[in-house]
Amino acid sequence: MAGTSATIDSVLLETASTQELYRELLRRMGEDPDRDGLLRTPERMEKSIAFLTKGYAMDVTKVLHDALFDVDYDEMVIVKDIEFFSQCEHHLLPFFGKAHIAYIPNGKVIGLSKIPRLVDVFSRRLQVQERLTRQVGEAIQEAINPQGVAVILEAQHLCMMMRGVEKQHSSTVTSAMLGVFKTQLQTRNEFLSLVRRSGSEL
Repeated sequence: MAGTSATIDSVLLETASTQELYRELLRRMGEDPDRDGLLRTPERMEKSIAFLTKGYAMDVTKVLHDALFDVDYDEMVIVKDIEFFSQCEHHLLPFFGKAHIAYIPNGKVIGLSKIPRLVDVFSRRLQVQERLTRQVGEAIQEAINPQGVAVILEAQHLCMMMRGVEKQHSSTVTSAMLGVFKTQLQTRNEFLSLVRRSGSEL
């Protein structure tokens, strides 16, 4: 009988709408999803989660389409203080901060506005900061094959601030260094020096 009940629950979950699942979640929290303040909460949750995870539906190639240009320039390009928001895949709590990105062209550059959009592609997914950092760097590397790419992310994680260790002022810094940023100390130090001038605590 218990097996039959579990099968029925499984079928119901498969056929339930997203909003119905959120209503059930509210019930299991001990709330009444029919009370005035929560009546439209499942609808809002559905829209909110869809927005916060829209990166799954975004394609890097399409985001960068028509924004890769042949340019005779081989000095460092830096876009820094790019604000981003993401969600920790372990607790589904937000983490947020700033991204600093640099690359040295090898005949092609990326339209400046596309670099923050590239960050959005990967940050608007369930993430860990380390993977997010690497994905942004590798996407630029693949798109224009520059001499090197550097990515630094500074973020605060609500899973550390609101729960667990509850450290309100902690921050996490991750980096991905590719090409000359990894092999040439002088190039890496130039990037770090320019990022620090932005007021970053690196």
